[in-house]
Amino acid sequence: MGKEVVIIGGGIVGLSSAYYLHKSGHQVTVIDKADIRSGASFVNAGYITPSHIIPLASPGMIAKGLKWMFNSSSPFYMKPRWDTDFFKWSWNFHKSSTHKKVNLAIPVIKDINILSKTLYEELRTSEDLGSFQLAKKGLLMLYKTDKAGEKEMEVADKAKFLGLEVNSLNYKDLKELEPDVEIDAKGAIHYVCDAHTTPTEIMPKLLDYLKSVGVKIMTNQEVIKIKRSNHRIVSVSTKSNTYEADEVVMAAGSWSGNLAKLLDIPISLQAGKGYAINVAKPTGIRLPAVLMEAKAAVTPMKEYTRFAGTMEFSGINNIIRKERVAAIGRAARDYYPEIRIDSHDLSNAKSGLRPVSPDGLPYIGRTKKYDNFTFATGHAMMGWSLGPATGKLVSEILNKENLSMDIAPFSPDRRF
Repeated sequence: MGKEVVIIGGGIVGLSSAYYLHKSGHQVTVIDKADIRSGASFVNAGYITPSHIIPLASPGMIAKGLKWMFNSSSPFYMKPRWDTDFFKWSWNFHKSSTHKKVNLAIPVIKDINILSKTLYEELRTSEDLGSFQLAKKGLLMLYKTDKAGEKEMEVADKAKFLGLEVNSLNYKDLKELEPDVEIDAKGAIHYVCDAHTTPTEIMPKLLDYLKSVGVKIMTNQEVIKIKRSNHRIVSVSTKSNTYEADEVVMAAGSWSGNLAKLLDIPISLQAGKGYAINVAKPTGIRLPAVLMEAKAAVTPMKEYTRFAGTMEFSGINNIIRKERVAAIGRAARDYYPEIRIDSHDLSNAKSGLRPVSPDGLPYIGRTKKYDNFTFATGHAMMGWSLGPATGKLVSEILNKENLSMDIAPFSPDRRF
């Protein structure tokens, strides 16, 4: 007999958790504060990235944040504000930004990304979701300066050491891979190991499948109370309903930290806002790319090319900062001189909030405080890439099965 499992959050992590928990025989209810039609799981670059082995919390990032703090169009923007949670998070981020901690995180990030890529491939070949874009063309790290190229080559060398397939491309090599678009770059590092998808295609398919097999999807239900007794969660309440639960999974993305406060759990988490612009007209771009100096991303998705990027720490809000959207548009023009993103596309830019932990590793696993409560959040810019892997691990935790990988580094009780 399966358990009654309540999942708080209907993004890629929450829905992936629902998928694997249902597959293992549980009765699953997903509660989301919105309608599961927008947010970070829809507004992202669609990357599946074993190559992204360096966490956001790395040496030099705090200095960059302070440098860019008063430039609201900068790639890494921290809005000045009085917020004690943000101060504590920033201090933990600073403590995590050491070479020692980054080197410990690298193999862990690689392993969970590879696990997730395998699970995406399994989803693609199953009949559950039907056909969807899963392009295995790799990822280009485009650079304009030797300094940026040399820095990325250091990452590439680490990736090669871990067994990932990586190539260094000069301009001629780049043109052979991208013959249909003019590129203004010296060269690129090509992470052949990576893949890309169209999130706005996969999310509705996953949602429809879950509904068809009896998973309860409760939208526009904001959680206001979590009842507990004797180190267990008893129920989860919204303004209109109460859901009794044998197990509860916290997959509420950037809202997870505030909800954890209802349980007196001090999870260190901040919302990192990103933006995306969809261009439906043909661009000629074949391969996804990160525009290194501009810190922007480009992805040829199923019906459009997406230009995305930036990391903005300004609290939980849906404000679209036009200057940040314009910066992405300028980055596109700087690297692809023939491409112009028109005012219509710029005005239709979307934003999404990514849950960022201080050390760049997600929170996956039980907390010591409660026997039936599991965290699945804090994935930062890798939420889309790590969705299926996190869902699989959540199901293994609840089923008390052998885990697909060691999750000790992801402990929600870890100290920074």
